[in-house]
Order: sequence, then structure tokens, then C-alpha cells
Amino acid sequence: MRNVPVYLLTILFTAHAAEPLRYDCPRASKPIVIDGKLDDASWAQAPYTPFFIDIEGDKKPKPRFATRAKMLWDDQYFYIAAELEEPHLWAVYTKHDSVIFHQHDFEVFLDPDGDGLNYFEFEMNVLNTTWDLFLPKPYKDGGKADNGWEIPGLKTAIHATGTINNPSDTDKGWTLEIAFPWSAFNRGPRPARKPATGDTWRVNFSRVEWQLRHDGRRYEKVQNTPEDNWVWSPQGLINMHVPEHWGYVKFGN
Repeated sequence: MRNVPVYLLTILFTAHAAEPLRYDCPRASKPIVIDGKLDDASWAQAPYTPFFIDIEGDKKPKPRFATRAKMLWDDQYFYIAAELEEPHLWAVYTKHDSVIFHQHDFEVFLDPDGDGLNYFEFEMNVLNTTWDLFLPKPYKDGGKADNGWEIPGLKTAIHATGTINNPSDTDKGWTLEIAFPWSAFNRGPRPARKPATGDTWRVNFSRVEWQLRHDGRRYEKVQNTPEDNWVWSPQGLINMHVPEHWGYVKFGN
């Protein structure tokens, strides 16, 4: 939820944004156990997205660490999995609805009808701390975030390959699973419902990564160094709240 005054930048860079990416989302063949491990048989049928790139696109340096995601759906849930390379597993926030992106995080943006209005944002960290919010319209258009949106029935889990908050070693990374119940998307004028086969939603993913340093005992962010923003479908500017640049996810058989 970065409320940055980017109205003029949006006008300047919209024309230079890459064509939004597309993903054909298969229907899960079997139930998925949400444990963060991505080893359920159904995940084998879901392709990975391309590795994430800088939020501004290919004109910026390649991300320092690899990130990719995959998606599935069934009658109950929209499933999202992600794989994040990370040599320093770090998180402090444990309270729900903390401003997660002030530390390393993974973010999901969802617009069920693709009109750029009444959309949803979800963030989580390697401690499985979550933040969910609803926006009636983008910040650049005067939108204000509603942190009151909550998700009864949400399932999330992470699996860490390494040790969290231990600077004395080098970690491999973490994987995550999210199961959004279709009933969650209940804000705004549209009814909450599962998609029909062939429907398309606008979706994007973002990973926020900070430069860290440590004294062998604890991590801290490098001062006066901006965060990295790595995404599935590039935005063309440093602003996730331009829904017309999000990817297209088509729900298949």
C-alpha cells in the first residue's frame, strides 16, 4: 500500500509499459493441502510464471534473487503458490495487518472484473504474517485503502529452507501457498462468486526486497537505500496501483 504521488509519472510511463502478461490457470485435479511445500499432485499441472522482473520492466537490472509463482482454482478456492530465492530469511512483523512491505514480502493484487476499481491487495512475510486490504479505486484517483476487509476461511502457509532471522548462515529461500475462498471478494458492487470456466481476472504479484546488513546477530536495513520491487507483469513505473498494467489470468478446465 504505497501511497506515492505518481499521477504525472503514470501519464508519462503508461505508454511505455509492456503488454500485460497472461496465464492460463488450470482447475485443480485434487484437493491441495496448504502447508507451503508445493508438493501436492495438483501443483504439477500448473505452470510457473516467468521469473519476476523489475517493476519498471526489462530496462532495469535483473533481480538479485529469483521469484516465480503458479496458480490453480476449484469450486472453493483460488490457489496461489510462489517460490522465492532468499539468502537471508528475515521478518519481524507478527501482527496481522502490519505494513508488511516495510520488510521483505510477497504481494497479491486481484481485480475480479478487470475494471480497475474495487480491487484487493494481500501481503505476507516469511513468518506467515498477513495484511489484507480493499481499494475502491487507485490512490492516483483518490482511492483510500480499507483495512477492514478480512478473509474468513483464508488459508496460508510458508515453508522455509533455512533459518529465519539468523544472520550466521546463508539460506536457500522460502515457498508459500495461499487459498483465497471465493466468498472473500465481497466488497464493492459486484457479488462475490467463483469464476466460470473461461472467465478472466486481472492479477499481479509483487515481491519487495530490501538491502540488508548484519553484525552476525541481527539484521537491519541499509539506510537511505530504496527497496527493490520485483513483479510478474511489469508496471512500467514504481507503482503497483495501476491495475490496467496487471496480468490476465484465465480460468480453464
